[in-house]
Amino acid sequence: MSQEQIGLLHPGEMGAAVGGCLAAAGHPVLWASAGRGPGTAARAEAAGLRDAGTVGKLARQAGVIVSICPPHAALDVARSVAGTAAPGFGGVFVDANAISPGTAEEVARIVEAGGAHYVDGGIIGPPPAALDSTRLYLSGARAAQIRDLFAGTALDARVLDAGLTAASALKMAYAGWTKGTAALILAVRGLAHGAGVEEALLAEWQESQPELAGRSRSAARSAATKGWRWASEMEEIAASMAAAGLPGGFHQAAAEIFRRSPHTGSAPADEATVTAILGALLP
Repeated sequence: MSQEQIGLLHPGEMGAAVGGCLAAAGHPVLWASAGRGPGTAARAEAAGLRDAGTVGKLARQAGVIVSICPPHAALDVARSVAGTAAPGFGGVFVDANAISPGTAEEVARIVEAGGAHYVDGGIIGPPPAALDSTRLYLSGARAAQIRDLFAGTALDARVLDAGLTAASALKMAYAGWTKGTAALILAVRGLAHGAGVEEALLAEWQESQPELAGRSRSAARSAATKGWRWASEMEEIAASMAAAGLPGGFHQAAAEIFRRSPHTGSAPADEATVTAILGALLP
């Protein structure tokens, strides 16, 4: 069994679950407690991660570093590795964040300038807890090496042979639909609410598309609990669209929907949550 030391930056809900998969496979997994809160520490402990103290100490011990953070922090995490490890982190840096191919290329430039090898990653699915629930797509020259670290774990790692940032491109395309349409359905309900026809819309949905009312309630729950993170992901998707020559305005609007949404630690998927979201969206 490989004993590759792996650094995990940072053990949020998804990061801790991914780190737990690696720890369960027998890999020593490090995290850095400096600047992190008690919630992060509790997740890291529950996942079996070992505290290296600082990012610099982690980078000097690990042969692989996996970055899992909110999209807006991806570049800062890459810089923290490139700027604190002396003489330089020379292992494999895996960015598994929801970022555009353009941002992924910038991350690659940062870490490669310090001597590291870059692997692009994109996670699709919930925090891995059961087999076949979540996929980690990987691309880049060292992608197969990273895939093999997850053999036998709850995270299904797959290699894409379609260019360095293929994993990020796939993640953007996938989330462009799943999360983008969550913003769209909230905007649609907001339009109907503001025009005084929300009840009529819900009645029509019940007749012609009965799943949509439930989807709008689920979207409201996601906006309340995850919108703070999804806003920057929508901006990354908009940038991906623009770079491909496609209109990016829809996902910029989706970012604004999530940015305006009130952010709570938890929320049920019910009409009360929808009402709270619409109250924040509408003037």
